[in-house]
Amino acid sequence: MDISANGAVSMALAMQQANTHQQVQVSMFKKALDVQTQGALALLEALPAPTPSNKGLPANLGNHINVTA
Repeated sequence: MDISANGAVSMALAMQQANTHQQVQVSMFKKALDVQTQGALALLEALPAPTPSNKGLPANLGNHINVTA
């Protein structure tokens, strides 16, 4: 296999450029994930606190399911 110096240099430059491109893509992906995480956390924080919905019902009501009926 005959590899000239010009071919080896151009191959090395192409690999370096591809590596740089891949690093940029990974960096942008991480930033997008961070933005989505912040958005999800903001949505979760915006939810109202759960309120007990004990509207005069007994505490044991709804705790068991009759699966034989």
